Amino acid sequence: MRRPARRAAGPAGVGAACVLLASVLWGTTGTAATFAPAVGPLAIGAVAMGLGGLLQALVAASRIRREAVVLRTRTGVVLLGALSVGVYPLAFYSSMHLAGVAVGTVVSIGSAPLASALIERLADGRRLTRRWTAAAALGLSGTVLVCAAQAWDAGSAHAGTGAAGAGSPGATVLGVALGLVAGLTYALYSWAAHRLIGAGVTSGAAMGTVFGLGGLLLMPVLLATGAPLLDSWSNAAVGLYMALVPMFTGYVLFGWGLAHVPASTATTLSLLEPAVAAVLAVLVVGERLPLPGWAGITLVVACLAVLTAPGRRPRGPRPPAAPDTTAPDTTAPDSATPDTAAAPADGAVLAGAREAP
Repeated sequence: MRRPARRAAGPAGVGAACVLLASVLWGTTGTAATFAPAVGPLAIGAVAMGLGGLLQALVAASRIRREAVVLRTRTGVVLLGALSVGVYPLAFYSSMHLAGVAVGTVVSIGSAPLASALIERLADGRRLTRRWTAAAALGLSGTVLVCAAQAWDAGSAHAGTGAAGAGSPGATVLGVALGLVAGLTYALYSWAAHRLIGAGVTSGAAMGTVFGLGGLLLMPVLLATGAPLLDSWSNAAVGLYMALVPMFTGYVLFGWGLAHVPASTATTLSLLEPAVAAVLAVLVVGERLPLPGWAGITLVVACLAVLTAPGRRPRGPRPPAAPDTTAPDTTAPDSATPDTAAAPADGAVLAGAREAP
């Protein structure tokens, strides 16, 4: 009689694994962008999320047509998600361009769990668990450490030079502000997609619709800024990689994850992305990460361990089923009595499975 609880735990674990794998893919985007230095952040963001979003819509076109009626009843949610998809990459890649790969990624993704929790609290009345609160505290502390370490290192490197370019304190502050915008829009489109899935839309149709419309919004930006992508094969290769691997594949995985875990949990699991981005920025790009930054990455890993650890199921005897006080159905055959009597017990077990932490 405990099978429903095991089935509920399995999909949640698969969903968490999908989000973590997507986060690893996303963590490569900042480093990949450095291989096309002549391409600006707006063009990188537009080609990555724009083409990736349109490809999602193309692959999910048949599902979108079948579920168009349900999607039309959620037009406001769809448009909010699409607008957020359009703004997010422009803010995200500009943040990395101004503040560095590590800081831009850490601020953008690190601020998303708090924004997501606030959205779910205000829009859905969702109460946050103690586990999520503990994990978010660890993860946000880690992101703050990484951000502070990188900002301090940037300030030290530019002290006395009067430099105002990328990596300077002024550029870092602007990059952090854009990172906060990216974190908010990331939380918004995650919530919108999760809301659509909760309304009965499949993850493919929900992600294809939201990201397809967002991709259309990004096309004018790509046309205006994307000429350098065609200047060399390396630039074009970076653009294709960004669209096909982290954006298309990553967000397909993310959509599968959102079908099984809340948006606030998904955005918290995404804290793996800045850790991956910071490590790649040091190993591949050559950015420096002081010791407090490595301590911050350790806290992020601890956050993920807390959030993905299997929950303890309450032990003890199973509570007895409530007695059936309804009058017997004299028209039913006697052989149906055992199934009828077992129904309240099954219902109690399912309710317990849903309420288990």
